[in-house]
Amino acid sequence: MTTQRRGTVLLIEDEDAIADLLRMYCEQEGFRLVHAANGERGIEAVRERDPRAVLLDIGLPGIDGIETCRRIRAISDVPIIMLTARDDEVDKIVGLEVGADDYVTKPFSPREVVARIKAVLRRADEPARVAAVITIGDWDIDSGRREVRHGPDGVYRPTAREFDLLWYLAENRGLVLSRAQILESVWGYDYLGETRTVDVHVRQLRKKIPGIPIETAWGVGYRFEG
Repeated sequence: MTTQRRGTVLLIEDEDAIADLLRMYCEQEGFRLVHAANGERGIEAVRERDPRAVLLDIGLPGIDGIETCRRIRAISDVPIIMLTARDDEVDKIVGLEVGADDYVTKPFSPREVVARIKAVLRRADEPARVAAVITIGDWDIDSGRREVRHGPDGVYRPTAREFDLLWYLAENRGLVLSRAQILESVWGYDYLGETRTVDVHVRQLRKKIPGIPIETAWGVGYRFEG
């Protein structure tokens, strides 16, 4: 498989050894890996290279990964996978809150990283959803505009991944969906014992869209009521 078929992945990481390792595994799977050693160069590369996905280390020199993620989100909806240290739980959560789609903890398996890249790209490459509106009570969830409307004045535009999560919950309104089901359907990979990604995205939806009727089914997952 050629690199042209898979496209470009941008790695923003200051450790050359990690870059060399990931380049080898990405190229074996047909991706072209572009390496930026700091946040400033990474942001520039997003503008110039238009990558299909970004791997972003949190512990960067200069502008750290959190701020780099925030600045990338201001200019692009490219899928972002954060690379974090195993014990940096707060950084993981903050990374998701500023717009990362997912994270992988160090030390990581390069195969897992490539699997996560494939997963986010499978979602991006799915045929465009036919424009439709799910109306539940006085909530309108519009897939064409990718926005949520509530009442005469409430218009909300969540991030791409937040909207996908909300749409999945609304399509299955009234049903309790486990975190494992949500990960597989919205993120595109099997449950690996990590559910924080789902929890943080639900929390972000609740924060951005006051009153959104996403209920917690304790010990199981979430459901959309309305």
